[in-house]
Amino acid sequence: MQTHYKSSILLALLLGASSLLQAQKKAPAYEMTVDGVKVIVQPSANEIVEIRTVIKGGLQNYPGSKAGIEKLAFNALTECGTEKDDKNSWKNKLDKVDANVSGVAGPAYSSLGLNCIKSDLEYVWPLYVDALITPRFDAKEFDRIRQDAINTLRAEASEPDNSISLMAKRVAFAGKAYANDPSGTEATVAPLTAEETKAYYKSILTRSRMVIIVVGEVDRANLEAKLKAMLDKVPQGAPFVLKKEPFTPTKNTFAAEQKDLATNYIQGVSAAPVPGMADYNAYMLAMRIFYDRHFLDVRTKNGLSYAPGAYFDGSPTASGNITVSTTEPNRYIGVAQRLIDSTREHGFNAEEVKNMKSYYVTSFFYRQETNQAQAASLAANEVLFNNWHRALTLHEDLKKVSVQDINHAFNKYMGHFTWVYQGDSAKVDPNLFTHPPQLPKATLNNKKQ
Repeated sequence: MQTHYKSSILLALLLGASSLLQAQKKAPAYEMTVDGVKVIVQPSANEIVEIRTVIKGGLQNYPGSKAGIEKLAFNALTECGTEKDDKNSWKNKLDKVDANVSGVAGPAYSSLGLNCIKSDLEYVWPLYVDALITPRFDAKEFDRIRQDAINTLRAEASEPDNSISLMAKRVAFAGKAYANDPSGTEATVAPLTAEETKAYYKSILTRSRMVIIVVGEVDRANLEAKLKAMLDKVPQGAPFVLKKEPFTPTKNTFAAEQKDLATNYIQGVSAAPVPGMADYNAYMLAMRIFYDRHFLDVRTKNGLSYAPGAYFDGSPTASGNITVSTTEPNRYIGVAQRLIDSTREHGFNAEEVKNMKSYYVTSFFYRQETNQAQAASLAANEVLFNNWHRALTLHEDLKKVSVQDINHAFNKYMGHFTWVYQGDSAKVDPNLFTHPPQLPKATLNNKKQ
């Protein structure tokens, strides 16, 4: 379970986190604006440089009928060559110094990242700029990566955990951008051409959608000059603001797909705070503690599933999620609903909250050991919260969250569910999911907490 860890390991990780904080104090992060683009710089006190050019929007940049186009585009940046070099020539130059340039496409933003030794930056930088600004989108190479994407989609479609997650998004977020998946589907990816995908990429390559993250020891004047020369080649574009759309189901619903599976897969989607809301951190902690309780009740006490889960999807269309695979879906929903009711009525206790705060902060800093991970955290917080500083203050922010805050957030959002089910339809009674016993009113006794 998440909160089981040895004190010696915890101490070591906390000391590592303390060292990181001290390094940050000696060389504080800063931001500057180059050609209208925000540039966030975190000195690293090591010899590695990580640079990410982030394009905001993700799923909001294209219709569902074109899902997968942005992921293909960012893959093509490093797999189809540039105007100066074909794929092999470009990759060979990077391999010469063991540098890495990679594209990543996500639901809220995509990015092209550069990772190299500081002394190789002068050599690698022009290759990075070529991939970002003048990608070739060679038709033959594009057909190859498109077929690879289709093969991956076919493989993922046979994975029940992935299938139920995609179904949950389609049903819960119907009509919203987040009903889609950045990878798309075979039906949306197969028709895409190199020419169409290149035109799409050029349409989103604008300074108005950009933020640039730099983690490394790079001279400020030198960095600014490099970025200005690159950004001078990028159009300004129309203003862009990432939309945040709360998901708030007003009643319980149930949707099922008959599938011949060894077990049955269930996912419940509930409301949650979107990034930037005051109770975001409180709900994040609440769902992590609830994961432990859910695991204990469903697996350990009742033997209903080998891997029950619960998590907070903190995307622009945020949601709380409960997942399970079980041969007894009707019995499961009774156990889950009683647990939710009990948690709403009695709340989490101070010891649970204290342990989860310690665990989360420790694991957060443990994950931040590399320049790449720090860049990813800075990018996510800037895009989702419009506040990159949050990546550096989260440990202090969580100290301010009280037990009462966490219990209030759980009660506020953990109410109605959009339930989806894949498996043997004869084994499940939808009425148990859509008409559970009346949820109790919040009767938390803060004095007991």
